[in-house]
Amino acid sequence: MSQQDIQAPFPGVFYRRPSPDKPPFVEEGQQVEAGTIIGLIEVMKQFFELRADAAGIITAFQVEDETVVEAGQGITVLEVV
Repeated sequence: MSQQDIQAPFPGVFYRRPSPDKPPFVEEGQQVEAGTIIGLIEVMKQFFELRADAAGIITAFQVEDETVVEAGQGITVLEVV
């Protein structure tokens, strides 16, 4: 198995949940498929879905919910299966 970082494609604010009163899209330790939404990045009041590139297990989040991120910054670690 190999690990890969899922990175922010552009600067913005990272959100782990669709809205403050909803559960996170995914949790650490959760199995995901390619295309699974793992979070949102807000740029100028527009929200863009951040998706897993491959099937695997989310092993760690590298940033907290509602964190300002830079382009290329690692958001989460995916252990590819």
